[in-house]
Amino acid sequence: MTAGAVLVVSSMHDEQPPRPSAAQALSTSADPTRLMVHPLPPADPVRIRIAAIGVNAPMTRVGLDAAGALRTPPPTEPRLAGWYGDGTAPGSAGTAIATGHVDTPTGGPGVFYDLGTLAKGATIEISRADRRTAVFTVRAVELYDREEFPSKKVYGSSGRPELRLITCGGGYSKRTGYLSNVVVYATLTAVR
Repeated sequence: MTAGAVLVVSSMHDEQPPRPSAAQALSTSADPTRLMVHPLPPADPVRIRIAAIGVNAPMTRVGLDAAGALRTPPPTEPRLAGWYGDGTAPGSAGTAIATGHVDTPTGGPGVFYDLGTLAKGATIEISRADRRTAVFTVRAVELYDREEFPSKKVYGSSGRPELRLITCGGGYSKRTGYLSNVVVYATLTAVR
């Protein structure tokens, strides 16, 4: 899987979406989210909730395009979040990937518009088809230039249940769209 694809071409280029602060970057110190939570068996996610930024959205399966880049939900459904259905299910061992639009071609905010404002310690809840809720705690929020997107770091697995949320961010070019991606790193810390 490659990254750095433009998630949506926007007309909101005059007003950039929020960017994460340097304080939200991955830390080399001990990870406070390393609680012993057993991975869940695979089950499709159906809804994502991020109370800190007002997200409460349905989820849909997405795949890869012909170039191997992660697809997004249709631009006509900016409030829908996608998850990489050929990969790890959220809550299972490995790295689950979710994506969503930062904004829309007509200028409105997308489901992940405020992703860059998330802070370490925020929670992300994913309701699954098996009626369990996987609760993740944010470990970091980073902004990466599309041309230097660290695929191994973002998509790589530690073997424990983790989640990455990805959307567009940074500067905007009328020719190519957003120049960066916001990536949220989160670890499973509870199951309900």
